[in-house]
Amino acid sequence: MCAECPPQAPASPSKIEIEEGDRLLPRFGADGLITAVTSDAQTGELLMVAHMNADALRLTIETGEAHYWSRSRGVIWHKGDTSGQIQTVVEMRVDCDQDAVWLKVRVGGDGGSCHTGRKTCFYRAIPTGGALEDVRLVPRDAERLRPAFG
Repeated sequence: MCAECPPQAPASPSKIEIEEGDRLLPRFGADGLITAVTSDAQTGELLMVAHMNADALRLTIETGEAHYWSRSRGVIWHKGDTSGQIQTVVEMRVDCDQDAVWLKVRVGGDGGSCHTGRKTCFYRAIPTGGALEDVRLVPRDAERLRPAFG
């Protein structure tokens, strides 16, 4: 490289490097976010789906506790910081094209993960086989662990 030449951007990783390589090469969307799916490490129950920016992903890896990006507030959010529902990462995986991560966690506090006061954010079922405009959600987890955040 010559002294007068402008610096070159690093080459994008190949499909093989992304899908088969041993390096974490997260593919953040145009909004700078990657999808994070979180489940209970012991039961496998789906707890929540959130998003991470590069800093939230880095903090999660460095601390072993889940950090997410709050799209509504525009800030990094350390899950459980105020509720006591700290999510300790037991295992973390990345999908084949590295645009989503899966966290298997142990949840502290009352064991909840949803801001509505429930264990999981997925507490209603969507029936299939009918017209979209006729869908009525079916409660699946009516018990609240605590009152919803106001």
